[in-house]
Amino acid sequence: MGQTLNGKSAVVAAGAKNLGGLISTSLAAQGVNIAVHYNSDSSEADADKTIAGIEAAGAKAIKFQGDLSVPANVEGLFAAAADAFGGVDIAINTVGKVLRKPIVETTEAEYDSMFDVNSKAAYFFLKEAGKRLNDDGRIVTIVTSLLAAFTDGYSTFAGGKGPVEHFTRAAAKEFAPRRISVTSVAPGPMDTPFFYPAETPERVAFYKSQAMGNQLTQIEDIAPLVTFLVSDGWWITGQTIFANGGYTTR
Repeated sequence: MGQTLNGKSAVVAAGAKNLGGLISTSLAAQGVNIAVHYNSDSSEADADKTIAGIEAAGAKAIKFQGDLSVPANVEGLFAAAADAFGGVDIAINTVGKVLRKPIVETTEAEYDSMFDVNSKAAYFFLKEAGKRLNDDGRIVTIVTSLLAAFTDGYSTFAGGKGPVEHFTRAAAKEFAPRRISVTSVAPGPMDTPFFYPAETPERVAFYKSQAMGNQLTQIEDIAPLVTFLVSDGWWITGQTIFANGGYTTR
């Protein structure tokens, strides 16, 4: 049975640019009102641009700034969306932080920061979504295809995202009585500014060689999958979906 999105409302964490921005405008094109979250002042102009795109599509939008590793800010984000739109139906978390560094060189501060952003923020986002979403809601968290890779350097990135799979499964079971589906999407290395600072040209070339068409994952490859999961793909829950052109799998 087709699932219409028109008139629904969504929270998109890190929804100002890159994948989050495209998800925001893609959902708006189907009539979804969007709360666009951004973290730092430097992203505010991107948030404004995304909001303009949402409104041009005929949907409503608000913006919300905050560090989502602070649970009170997660609560504030969902409260702002509920106040603006009368409720929240969809929660999408694209927040992430990359660090490529050997374990023996990683500091405690780097470890804490990586797990705050990639794990703690994801947990409290799921918690607040479980409290705030309307029945028949949808939750999607972006993780990483490194969860299925045997590689060096990404202990705190893949390690920080790893717990999200377990959070997703628990949330899927706990929220199932209200028909709220909960999924994780694991893109391959994505062709965004988020990716390149951690890599060398040689490693970028290798990652490309492992996927179809000798290319990195594009945000345009992932946004339609997220849209599907929050609409007709609602029956998929508790799963991690590896969308990476064949880069890696379990």
